[in-house]
Amino acid sequence: MQEPPAQQERLARALMGVVAASGLVYPLLLCAVQLVLAQLFVVDVGATVLWLAVAATCCVALVAAVRWGAARRVRSPWLLAGLAPPVVYEAWVLWPLVTA
Repeated sequence: MQEPPAQQERLARALMGVVAASGLVYPLLLCAVQLVLAQLFVVDVGATVLWLAVAATCCVALVAAVRWGAARRVRSPWLLAGLAPPVVYEAWVLWPLVTA
């Protein structure tokens, strides 16, 4: 039995959202590795800020892809609030280097 066209479109959109979100997993993993390397061996504030910004952009894009696939509103204050803890932690780690 065939599904109605609207249901097929919803299913296709959900699958495209999952594929788009899964495509952002490897860039996020690369950002995590680069952040560790930028902070572990030789502390490079510029590289840390750059990779943190790229990681935050990938996180927002991942959530946006999932929400788009589910046909939900992409803008959410909770999405941005979820980025606050990692940003605060990185600022706490980098604060002595910035002020020195």
